Parts: sequence; C-alpha cells; structure tokens
Amino acid sequence: MSQYVYRFGGGVSDGGAGDKNLLGGKGANLAEMASIGLPVPPGFTISTEMCDRYYREGERIPDDVRDEIAGGIAHIEAVVGKRFGDPADPLLVSVRSGARVSMPGMMDTVLNLGLNDETVAGLAATSGDERFAWDSYRRFIQMYADVVMGVDHGLFEEALEIAKEDKGVHLDTDLDAEDWRRLVGRYKEIVAEELGRDFPTDPHDQLWGAIGAVFGSWQSERAKVYRRLNDIPGDWGTAVNVQAMVFGNLGETSATGVAFTRDPSTGERAYYGEYLINAQGEDVVAGIRTPQYLTRAAREKAGAKAASMEEALPEVYGQLAQVFETLERHYRDMQDIEFTVERGKLWMLQTRSGKRTAKAALKVAVDMANEGLITREEAVLRVDPAALDQLLHPTLDPAAPREVIAKGLHASPGAACGKAVFDADTAEKWAEGGEKVILVRVETSPEDIHGMHAAQGILTARGGMTSHAAVVARGMGRPCVSGAGGLSIDYRAGLMRIGAREVKQGDVITLDGSTGEVMLGEVPTVQPELVGDFGALMAWADAMRRLSIRANAETPADCRTAREFGAEGIGLCRTEHMFFDAERIANVRQMILAPDEAGRRAALDKLLPAQRDDFAEIFRIMAGLPVTIRLLDPPLHEFLPHQEEEFAEVARASGLAVETLRARAQDLAESNPMLGHRGCRLGITYPEIYEMQTRAIFEAAVAVAGEGGEAPIPEVMVPLVATKAELAIIKALIERTAEAVFAETGKRIDYLVGTMIELPRAALRAGEIADEAEFFSFGTNDLTQTTLGVSRDDAGRFLGIYVDKGIFARDPFVSIDVEGVGELIRLAAERGRATRPAIKLGICGEHGGDPASIAFCESVGLDYVSASPYRVPIARLAAAQAALKAKA
Repeated sequence: MSQYVYRFGGGVSDGGAGDKNLLGGKGANLAEMASIGLPVPPGFTISTEMCDRYYREGERIPDDVRDEIAGGIAHIEAVVGKRFGDPADPLLVSVRSGARVSMPGMMDTVLNLGLNDETVAGLAATSGDERFAWDSYRRFIQMYADVVMGVDHGLFEEALEIAKEDKGVHLDTDLDAEDWRRLVGRYKEIVAEELGRDFPTDPHDQLWGAIGAVFGSWQSERAKVYRRLNDIPGDWGTAVNVQAMVFGNLGETSATGVAFTRDPSTGERAYYGEYLINAQGEDVVAGIRTPQYLTRAAREKAGAKAASMEEALPEVYGQLAQVFETLERHYRDMQDIEFTVERGKLWMLQTRSGKRTAKAALKVAVDMANEGLITREEAVLRVDPAALDQLLHPTLDPAAPREVIAKGLHASPGAACGKAVFDADTAEKWAEGGEKVILVRVETSPEDIHGMHAAQGILTARGGMTSHAAVVARGMGRPCVSGAGGLSIDYRAGLMRIGAREVKQGDVITLDGSTGEVMLGEVPTVQPELVGDFGALMAWADAMRRLSIRANAETPADCRTAREFGAEGIGLCRTEHMFFDAERIANVRQMILAPDEAGRRAALDKLLPAQRDDFAEIFRIMAGLPVTIRLLDPPLHEFLPHQEEEFAEVARASGLAVETLRARAQDLAESNPMLGHRGCRLGITYPEIYEMQTRAIFEAAVAVAGEGGEAPIPEVMVPLVATKAELAIIKALIERTAEAVFAETGKRIDYLVGTMIELPRAALRAGEIADEAEFFSFGTNDLTQTTLGVSRDDAGRFLGIYVDKGIFARDPFVSIDVEGVGELIRLAAERGRATRPAIKLGICGEHGGDPASIAFCESVGLDYVSASPYRVPIARLAAAQAALKAKA
C-alpha cells in the first residue's frame, strides 16, 4: 500500500532534503531542518503523488488517504499538546503548497485553520489576548473564503477599510478585539451574500477544503503561466504541507519575517531581509504593511528610523544568525528563509535555495568556491546560463541627465524604459504589438504574472524587498522598483500621481532597479563590463567545457561583440543579410531580374567589391579563428522590388524597361518561397552568383593574410543541400574559383568546404554527402520546419496550445525536438563520421543559444554550437554544465 503522508517535527522526520520530487521543496526542507535540530513546528506533508491521484480520481481525497491525514493530525496533537477542534485549547494549522521547485506566489496557502465561533474563545483564553484571537479569525475567514471558496478578497479588504474609516484610524493594528469581532460577523455575511451558503465551521471540513484547494491551485491559470515561463513540467504536481500554527501577531515580542543568508540582488555576504513586529507572514510578502530591516547596517544604509530586528529583538536575532550559518553550511548554498517569532521564541517555517539575480548568482557561486564551501565545478553548475542574459545588455548611463520623479526600493536590478501601463492585460497586449511597457501597480499579485512577463520592468507603490513583485521580478530578470511610497495610482483614470505631477498611461518612464529611481522619459544606456566574478566563472567554465562556441554574425559590430563575449569563431555568416543595404539592394535586384547570364554578371561585378570588403573586415576581427560563410540562401521574393520607385531604380541601373522588369518579377514569384528557388538551387541554376561570392571570400582572405598576423580560416558552406550531386557541383565551382584566385595572387590559404544540413533527406543521406563535405553545420531552424512540416512564421498561432497540452514539452523552435529533429542530427552525425571520421560537426540555428539544446549537442558529440553574439556567454556556460553532467 502506498504512503502519502510524511511527518516531521517532534523528533520525527519521515523524509529529508533528497525527497524533493516526492515531498516538494518545502516539505523536504521542513523534514531536513527538523532532522538537524532546528526549531520547526510539527506537521506532515501530503506527497506530490497524491496530487496526481487527486486529479485522476475526480478531484477528491480518497478514504485511505484521509486515514493517513488523520494520523498526521494526531502526530501534531501529540507534539504540541493541543487537539484539533478543541474549543478549550484548539490546535490551529496552516495548509501550504510545496512544489518541487519554488513558484513564489503562484500556489495557495491557508493560515489559522481550525477557528470557529467556539475555538476562537479558546484561543483568546489560552493566549490571554482576545484581540489577537479575533484578528486571527478574521484573517482565516478572508483567506479561506478567497482560496477555497472563491470569494473575491477585495470585498473583505473593502469591509476592512470601511471599519477603519468608521473608527477614524489608518492601521490594522489600531483596531481592537471588539472591532475584529464585528468584522468577523461582516466577513461571514459577505460569504453568505456571495455564495448563498454559510462559512464552514467544522475544522475537519475546513481541512478537507483547504487541502483540495491547494491541490487545485496546481492547475490555476497563474500557475500554468508560471510553469510555461519557467519550463516546469505540468505532471510534477504539488505537495501539501499541514503544520501547527505559530503566531507572529501575539504582541511586541512576536514577529514574522523573510530573510536571505546573502543579498539576493548583489550576492554580498550580508544577512538580508525584512520583518514585522506583531504580524503574520502574509503581511510581509503581500506588501500590506511596509516591513522593517533585519540588520542595523541595512537600516542605517537606508536612513530608516524604525528599529531593525537586530536592535528590537537582539536575542532572537542572535538565534536567527546562528540558524543562517547552520543552514548555509548544511545546504552549501544561499538560503531563502521564512521565520516566525512567537513571544520571544524563534520558529523556522521554510528554507529553500534563494532566487537571485544573475549578478548575485555569479558572486555567490564564485565567493562560495573561493571560501571552500563548494568546488569550482559546483560553482559553474550553480549559475543558470539563461540568467546571464540579465548581465549582457545595457544599463543606464550614469552621466546622462535624468529627471527623477519618485524613488522606491531597489527590488530587482537593471534598467528598463517603456510606456507606463496600469494593468497586466494591457501590458501583454501592448507588448504583443511591439511596444515596450512598464507595468505600474499599487502592488502585484499572482494574477499579474502574464503582464509582468510582458513588461520591460515593474513599478509598485507598496511592498518591500521580499514582496511578490520583487521576488517574481528577480526570478524573471526584470528590473523592479517596489514600495515607491510617493505614488498614487488611479486605475480608473489610467494615471499615477507623484505630488502634483501626473503620468498618464502611455507616457514613457525609466526605472533603475539598482537604485530604486523612477525617471520621466527615456534615459540613455551604456554597455556592461563583463569582468570580476563574471570573468572568473567564465574562465572556470571554459576550462571545463568540450564544445567550442561560435557566433552567428555578419556585421563588423556583431563580430566584435561576439569576440568580446568569447566566441571562438563565426559559425554562420549569412551573406544575404549583407545585401539589404540601401546602396546594394538595387544591384541585387538587377542581378535577380536580369534576363540572361551577361546581365547577372554585370550586376555581380558591382557587388563583388562590397562583398570582398565585408569579408575582409570580418576576417580581420576574427583573426586566426574559423569563419563559416554561407553562400547566398534567401527566398528570392525577399529581394524583389515591389514599389514603383524600386522598379524604376533597377530600370535605370540595368537599361531595361520597367514593364520588362515587372514581367520578370512575376515570372520569379513562387507559391511557397521557403521551399522554392533558394539555397544551392540558386548556385546550380545561376552558378555565377556563387562564383562571385567565392571570389570575394578568397580575395578577401588572401588580402588579409598578406597584412600579417594570424591567417584567416574560411569555411565555405553550401546551403539547402539534399543530394551529394548538388554539393559536388557547387564544391567543384568553389575549388576552381579558389584556385584561380590563388594563381592570380600567388598566395594560398587553407580552407574547408561543407554544407548545412537542414533537410531530412540530407540527414538520411549524410554518409554519402560526407564524401564531399568537410564539415556539417546543422541548420536547426529549417531542419525543424522541414521535419515537422511546420512554418515557424505561422507556428505561433498554435504551438503555445501544443505546449500547454503536453504535445511538445517545449516550443521546438526554441529547444531542439530531441525525439524527431534530434534523432536526425544524431543519425547524420553517425553516418557522416562513418564516411569521414574527422568531419567537423556543429549547429548554427537559434537553438545554439538554448542550454537544453546545447546539452543535447554534447550528448551527440558535436564539435561546436553557434549562437547569436549576446548568447555566446550563455552557450559557454551551458556547454560547461553539459560536459560536467555528462561526466557525472
């Protein structure tokens, strides 16, 4: 018989840190903390396996599992000496979610469960604080009605605001026991008015409802969006953690807080966090009250007046500091901790590896390796390659003028500029339309997740450094300024006010998430300097990886960027991208529309010097490194003229009539250009095109080689080959042209001729194609299109649904479809090597910057991956991680 309930606390730990898949991250770490002697309120975890069963069996909790849960409740009762539902001395519990990876704010929680009109009296008597008891009761009704029963929490907030207005106070803490008692009555009326039934009073009914709601929240829309954005499989499920309540709202010696063992924004080795005296946990994370600093140093740095925890509760702070050190040594990573202080006693409610910015991730990994806490290999494995994207883009120019209109907390670093919008739906809609937006909210909630992802940055009027906005923004890599107290946001009018100033929806603002400043208008940016911790980690990674990393680039600027980011060559130079320059496009059109070879050669003669100069500049920048140049591969329609002035320009250059050119363009029109007259088919039918490009390549290479320094290493790539015969014809043309250049110049350089594998037939016939090809570069963009029979330009209309339904685990144009496209790559690599053991193998599609695809390339034994310039560091780190995991 399967076990679904696992106990912890009171000297018992049925699980541990290694059981995250079964118990979720929270449950596994609660059991682990209990096992190493930390003060953890007793409880039990209902496993993720039960989540799967819950959905399979009609969203119900089976009787055998109810019996196990009853045993879990008995365990808590035995440890704390209270009984669940006892009107004299009631046991109250929290019911929380706990997926195997952190999903902050995405899942549901219920606190103070077990309260009703009888048990609230017992709680008042045993605590000696009637106000606390009724405050806890109203919190429970609001949370349970929202999470379990689906009543809009805004209705309760509105009732609370009315109660405070009636009494003439501003803070929740100004309300007394009688105020809370009346509010409890009003809250129950709201439930009855909204649902037509009473709020449940039986504690066991409350428990079953809460457990079902937490399992149900796994399939909430916000959880689905978060999983899709963070590549979390939908079949993992969530665990449920039921735990004895401890109370941070029992007066001035009680508190609640969230803390990190190191600064999650910078990685600095300093305790970082916030706390609230006389509060419960949701008060901190929801941003309802502005929390205080944990340490004296942080308070003084911020110029805050309210006492830090270190000053207000020094003994408890000392205990907390010891726990921080214990947890960091035990887990060997920066920890994100939730804690409660109940009348001077510290209780640990959660620990997990803390979410951090890319900058912090680098510093923490490098520092911990240098401290001897982890190895360099572990440091390299600790940093998410995709997170490096946060470091590779511009930041605000410190010398640029800026009009600061507000300041808040520097919740997530980085700079963002965009049009202010005040709701998540608008943010998503405008972003889809190509606008850059800043999402501005009083405070964010899990329902805003889609707008937060669409936005360039996030600004909130309320909330602290550990509020929902701050935590989610850091995880997404979005700049965030939270708790900008001077802001007043009018959602109905679509504007925000800062003093007398108004900023309307659509006005441009800039955020500096590193300083907390909000500026009017757009502020210029500067390029990042990738030194220090970044340089150290990348040097370690380079020493550990096997795959070489190249870049997809054809402009001098992109080539320089790629080299600065550590590219070891150019894996894809797309020559057609060089022709869209305004001065060249007319010559290209003249060449395409020419009625005969003589006309084409006349146009090509004009293009040759420009191509030669392009290649020479690339060879100089990439001195001594391989440069893979793909011969012309556009669908011809991309170059055809469309406007009258464009036809007239070609007519002047060619001497042909406009009507003749228009008729020629009509002849060249194709029904399906992506599968039409392109790639090597151009070279077969119009060999003079590839002849000109080949001459430009070798004339440039010879010229640059004669300048001294390291000789260029050109690799000429023939696109869209389906047969050995095609490649043989084009290769012969390349070799004849190269020999002609060598004879004319009296100089010779080494080069390779290869092909791009982007058709299934080429992959299947790779063995014979390798007779001619000295390298294969897998063009995974087109190989994915031709293997799946899906146009990537149209796939966006339905692929998201395919991913949601589990047909594809990820978008196959983002991450290689290992079972289909990947199988063709593997087969082509094997057959190519069988023919030519030393054949060079790489990929150059957009997948070259995707860590999961890089791991696949490592498994196949490819020689290199090629990515866009800004993704080169990501690829370097991902390749090192793939090599380390392969060894393990």
